[in-house]
Amino acid sequence: MTDEGQPLIRSATAQDSDAVFELSRMMAITFDVNRRAFMLSYKTILESNGGHLLVAEISGLIVGYLLGFDHPSFFANGSVAWVEELAVFPERRRSKAGSHLMADFEDRVRQRGARLVALATTRASSFYKAIGYEHRADYFRKIL
Repeated sequence: MTDEGQPLIRSATAQDSDAVFELSRMMAITFDVNRRAFMLSYKTILESNGGHLLVAEISGLIVGYLLGFDHPSFFANGSVAWVEELAVFPERRRSKAGSHLMADFEDRVRQRGARLVALATTRASSFYKAIGYEHRADYFRKIL
């Protein structure tokens, strides 16, 4: 646990699923997050080698999470990492939980050999620019 001012960043556990589920529902735009599908993915991610599910905790409460992955690549002369999801409860967005989650993820994937962290966002460009990220590409998608 931490004091009110400093988020503790740690790997998520099975006991964190309710808070992560609520946050993921708030963050989702395209899909409604289904509890059953969420739990299947949650279990798989906790058991995966390249998956990183981190939570930010303040005073014993989960206030945010980050879901990211790292994997080998050719273009970067090593592994690359991708931030899939980052969510912080609205009332905690000025707690630095998001920037602490990103810094912890960067440290973890750097230790695993990642040379690049990338992500796509539609709502948080100013946040990512403030923590040192640059806009480099367009985002394309196809819903299956």
